Order: sequence, then C-alpha cells, then structure tokens
Amino acid sequence: MSPSLPATHRALILNAIGEPLKVETRPTPEATPGSAVVKILTAMILSYSGDIYSGKRPYPLPTPLVPGNGAIGRVAAVGSDATSLSVGDLVLVEIYLRGRDDPTQASLSGVHEGHAERSSRLMRGEWRDSTYAEYAKMPLENCHRLDEGRLLGNITEGGLGYTVEDLLSIGVQIVPFGGLRSIALEPGEKVIVSPATGAFGSAAVQVALAMGASVIAMGRDLGKLRKLQEVCGRDRVQVVQITNDHKQEMDALAQCGPADAFFDVSPPMAAGSSHIRSGMLSLKHSGRIVLMGPGVGEVTVPVAVLMAKNLTIKGKWMFEREDVQRMIQMVEAGILPLGSQAGWVTAGKYKLEQWAEAFASAAQHAGPGERVLFIM
Repeated sequence: MSPSLPATHRALILNAIGEPLKVETRPTPEATPGSAVVKILTAMILSYSGDIYSGKRPYPLPTPLVPGNGAIGRVAAVGSDATSLSVGDLVLVEIYLRGRDDPTQASLSGVHEGHAERSSRLMRGEWRDSTYAEYAKMPLENCHRLDEGRLLGNITEGGLGYTVEDLLSIGVQIVPFGGLRSIALEPGEKVIVSPATGAFGSAAVQVALAMGASVIAMGRDLGKLRKLQEVCGRDRVQVVQITNDHKQEMDALAQCGPADAFFDVSPPMAAGSSHIRSGMLSLKHSGRIVLMGPGVGEVTVPVAVLMAKNLTIKGKWMFEREDVQRMIQMVEAGILPLGSQAGWVTAGKYKLEQWAEAFASAAQHAGPGERVLFIM
C-alpha cells in the first residue's frame, strides 16, 4: 500500500441490479502498472442513474460493483509506468474505457459494460469499480491532468475563476463534442441540435457555439428553449419546438435558414418522435448527420432524398481519446465556458449515503445546465 493511501475507504456498492445500494468500507485500491488511484473530490450523477441501477433501463452491468460517472479528483498514487501524471495532480476522470489491444472494444465505467462480449471484459476484471467512492483505480489514459492554476485561479491573476464542481461540466460536454467532431463541424456552419433541453443536448449547444457554429435548438418545452437561448445568446441560437407534426417542424426549420448538420441525442422516451426525420430532411445539400441517442428505435428516411441531397449519416458512441485533450485545451484557453459562466447551476450536492435522494434529485433536475453531484 502506498504510504499516501489509507488502508480502507468508503464506496457505494451495487450488489445486484434492482437491490438497494449500500455504502461499505473496503480496502483502498492499489496502483498497478497502467493505472492511477485517484482521490475523488466530486462526481457527476446522470439524470437516469436510478433507472440504470434499478433495472428500469436494462444496461448490462456486472455485479457487485462500484457505480460511477465522470469525476474530478487528485492523483493519490500512480503505477510504475506512469510518465506524466504525478501524485497531487488535479485530474478529470472520464469513464469511457477502451481496450488497449483493441480500442474498438469499449464500455462505460460504472454505467454500461458495452455492446459485445469482448468489451464486457473491461468491467468484469481490473476495471469493475468506478468513481462513486473516496478512491478509484482507473486506467492512466482515463485520468487527464488539468491546469489547476489556470482553471481555479483568480480572474484578476489570469485564472478563470472556476470551482472544482464547475470542472465536472467537461465530462458532460465531451460527449457531444465527440459527436460534432466526428462530422467535422466547421466555424460558420449551422447545426440543428435535438433535443436541446436535456443535459447532453444543452451541452451540445454550448459546444457547437464554442466551435464557431450557430445552432437551431429543438425541444418540446418552449420555455426551456427560451431559457437556453437567453443563456447562450439570441444572436447565434434559434429555437424550434418539437410538436410531432412533421410538416410543422420542417416549416419552422426552413424559416431558420439552411442547416449544414444535424446532431441528435434523443433519449428512449423519444422513440417514434417526428423530429429526427424532420431534422434530417431539413439539411441542405451535402449535410451531415450524427446520431448519439441509442434508444430511439427505427427512423424512416426516404433514400431518394438522401441520395439527391448527398447526405451522410453517422452513428457515434461517446468520443475519441484525442477529443478529450482538445476539449480540455478549449476550456483552458477560455473558449468554452463552464459553470455559472455558462449558465450551469448545481441543483444538489450529496454524500454517498444519500444516494437514493441524490438519484431522485438528478431525475428531477435534467434541464439545461442543471447538475446533481456527489461530494466526497
């Protein structure tokens, strides 16, 4: 055991899907080659975390395990092969695990063990436990050093004035950033984002603006759309309400002018909605489409229109490793604002023992820029 690590620590444990979670005292993990042990400071809670661990969303997960999500922490120990991370570094812990011998095999630490038998191996052994704990052992490549002086420093001294909690936004924003980069969104282009009123959709609006694009934000709640527009800027954000009336949506999109790209991150409850088809068919010639919402089921699109407009459709799960560093560079350069500077609000902070209350609160605060988190 590293002298800087305690012998034991507290962790939130899911012993079986559908059973109540428990906080247990466990041996503190040790750093082995290829890993770092991070003292977790704060971790994000998904709005649908309760549905995952209750089994309502049937995500494949091995149990028992420590659940988790993106987190901010300090390196407490590193494996013998670490070349850049040092004890004490402030780091973003991102949960997209990839096979080192085959990076096409991937899973989400604490959330989803992936889409194939080989990808599931990542969470059935070395990386079973995630970040809802005082200490987490993670792959070195999932721990990204942050410029603490720049990010947390006083604005009058050249810093950006963020809090540690503000930095959690990066873990949300990186998901749409990966999707938008995968279709090569360019400065000056216009992208349709749907639905734009959830955590990932509203983050996509902010990221697209930081990338130099303008946005047509789609959503069912016109009030939330207007709020998003106020926060992000009326000069570069237009809004279109999702009505399930295909013609009405396309007419409204046409009034916003031709769009170059369409980004969708629809949740499962949007299955059968008209807005995906409306967004696709509203693109101009050579438009690009990226779909990141896996639960929407089948979408019917006329092949003749795809051919005539030369449209490209791409599916994307999460992001690439290079995207994370690019995102951090944007944040540290001050191009992509975080926290209150970007309209984000913390709706709740909870201890691990308050997991049931925390999951319920996260489900109730899934709007633009809202976050609920664990603090250790």
